[in-house]
Amino acid sequence: MTAIQRVSAGRRFKDRLVQTLVHLSFAIAVVPLIAVLWMVVKNGLARFDMEFLTHSMRNIGARDAGGGAYHAILGTLEQVLLASAISVPIGLLTAIYLVEYGQGGRLSRAISFFVDVMTGIPSVVSGLFILAFWILALGMPFSGFAGALALSILMMPTVVRSAEEMLRLVPGDLREASYALGVPKWRTITRIVLPTAFSGIVTGVMLAIARVAGETAPLLLTVFFTDSINSDPFKGPQMGLPLYVFDQAARPTGTAIDRAWAGALTLILIVMLLNLVARLIGWWRSPARGR
Repeated sequence: MTAIQRVSAGRRFKDRLVQTLVHLSFAIAVVPLIAVLWMVVKNGLARFDMEFLTHSMRNIGARDAGGGAYHAILGTLEQVLLASAISVPIGLLTAIYLVEYGQGGRLSRAISFFVDVMTGIPSVVSGLFILAFWILALGMPFSGFAGALALSILMMPTVVRSAEEMLRLVPGDLREASYALGVPKWRTITRIVLPTAFSGIVTGVMLAIARVAGETAPLLLTVFFTDSINSDPFKGPQMGLPLYVFDQAARPTGTAIDRAWAGALTLILIVMLLNLVARLIGWWRSPARGR
């Protein structure tokens, strides 16, 4: 056997070894995820029906059969929508400043530092901040909007970092070509840079939504509990699916536990549906389709 053949054989062995380790790591990471998903689907289907999706828990005791999570589903959708309406514009504008205008200045470095700090903030801290400032200091009531404020604090750093990375991936040649034609910088950003990075930005926003959709601690401190339907997120306590699951799981009855599993399944389905919609929007607005 020649030296070249020995080297080639050694490389093939290392390549096979690394491939095996990668596949094994992938299996180790996926197995718990599939197990959790299977358990939620298996236990959640027992109460996942139209009554569950269209009724609230008003006048339903812990041991009573029936009841549903309509009030919690409505609350979660409104709270996540409000949090997105607050955090996405702020996060996107911050990312645009860091990439297009900051260029390593003191202010951009300070913003990047605080964004990194916010990324590691525990969710309960954002709830405590809104509780102390919005509810106790300003005297505002418990409401879905207060919960949305807490969730927006958790969403902002994820939106900023994901949008920043997507904007940095836009080739500089596109910007230079636009500037060479005399196009102002703000129009270059809105007409060239943002459409090019649109798909990635949408994906980042969905990651932020998925990150906060299942948060319970901020809602415990800002939204409070209710068994009734409250469609006004600016007035009075409003239930959310994470709170609903937490509340039902704490009740020592089989019917309540079944409702908790069904609530967890509903939350997973909502997040999956939102991700699917985001994928479709990103595909529809992709530069390859000329939109």
